[in-house]
Amino acid sequence: MSGTTDGGGGTALPEDAAARLARLEQENAELRARLASAGQPVLVAAAPPAPPRERHRGRAATAVVLVVLGALLAPVAVIAAWGERTLTDTDRYVATVGPLASDPTIQSAVAGRLTDVVMEQIDVDAILGTVVDGLEQQGVGPRATDALGQLGGPLTSGVESFVRRAADNVVSSSAFEDAWVQANRVAHEQLVATMQGQGGELLQIGQDGQLTIQLSGMIDLLKQRLVDRGLGIAARIPEVNATFTVMQTSQLVQVQNRYAQLVALGTWLPWISLGLLAAGVLVARHKARTLVVAGLALAAGMVLLAVGLAIARGIYLDALQDVVLRLDAAEVLFDQVVSFLRVTLRTVGVLGLVVALVAYLGGGSASARSLRAGAGRGFSRLRDYGEGRGVTTGPVGDWLGRYRTLVRVAIIAVAALVLLLAGSPTPRLVIGTALVAGVLIAVLEVVARPPRPDDDAALAAPRSPDAVQPSH
Repeated sequence: MSGTTDGGGGTALPEDAAARLARLEQENAELRARLASAGQPVLVAAAPPAPPRERHRGRAATAVVLVVLGALLAPVAVIAAWGERTLTDTDRYVATVGPLASDPTIQSAVAGRLTDVVMEQIDVDAILGTVVDGLEQQGVGPRATDALGQLGGPLTSGVESFVRRAADNVVSSSAFEDAWVQANRVAHEQLVATMQGQGGELLQIGQDGQLTIQLSGMIDLLKQRLVDRGLGIAARIPEVNATFTVMQTSQLVQVQNRYAQLVALGTWLPWISLGLLAAGVLVARHKARTLVVAGLALAAGMVLLAVGLAIARGIYLDALQDVVLRLDAAEVLFDQVVSFLRVTLRTVGVLGLVVALVAYLGGGSASARSLRAGAGRGFSRLRDYGEGRGVTTGPVGDWLGRYRTLVRVAIIAVAALVLLLAGSPTPRLVIGTALVAGVLIAVLEVVARPPRPDDDAALAAPRSPDAVQPSH
């Protein structure tokens, strides 16, 4: 075969190589032209992927910082929101302290306090001395008056027992519960005034951080009960300024001094924390994966808050060990006051786990895709089983199949609105809403009929101009 040799003595090339190359280029151009005229896409070799850019690393670092800040602020935000709600919402405050009226430990502590106040106003020795003086003036012998004077101790003990039984009956009655709730409802306005530094008559904060409630109304109730039972001297008990300590901690004085800041933090800090978490997810390249991390971080923050609350409870009770007479009552008071805080942290923790689970199931990991594929095959078999026995969703199923994604988004949006608009969300509400949404999406996958290839072809095929028109 003839050929040419380059000047350097290299390998010889065929003489028609240039002609062959030109012919190949011409055929390639003609093929592209025919594909373009037929409306077919022309495949072009993809360029090799560009190396990772520095901005991708910057986005990842920014996302990590935002998620970490949001997770760290979440426990503080929960505490601030709970404090602000308890201080400013009368219904929440009454719902917090109202159940204390029916607690046996608190009833016993209040009854003991009422008994002490009444006994301070009843001087049995003075009354007995008056009786002895009267008998002596009437000529009663000294042996009788001396014997009567020896009854001071037993008589005082008997009167105290009588008053205590009456106090126990008072605090266990429905009238006491009504008086307790009503007093606390009215007193909440005084609490807000006290926090604002305006003072108050029913609720007061002392210099040592004692949050007290006035017992004057309950003492009046006890006085009337004693008179009705025959202890007439109780009617002469004057109006006394007696209080019952609801909480004692030096932090209350700081709260009073920082009331305005606490209200602002309780209002805005939860939104700031959620905003940081949402911004971290939006900035991240792998949004589903970052959403899983954000949900787990939020749940972990609530676990840390629960641990911190348990530690604070122990520190609080240890500080009151030698300060209060009834440490068991202080324990019950603490647990009841932070009851809504515990509910809130559990709710937020469960919500974080639910968000992480949903993000994982909707993510692009191999395990998530495998789970979705398996579920899809199961739904398809169930749908085919029903259609094989004449159970079909008809046009509704066809419509749901075309707009399946839109219906999914609507279900998730409604579930989110239920949680956002709930006045007091609870873990039960979060779990229940998630389960209902999951069941609805599962029903959607079964009912929705995917578009069939023959239907798509019929819709995409152009209408023939030679089609036979129906006769009239």
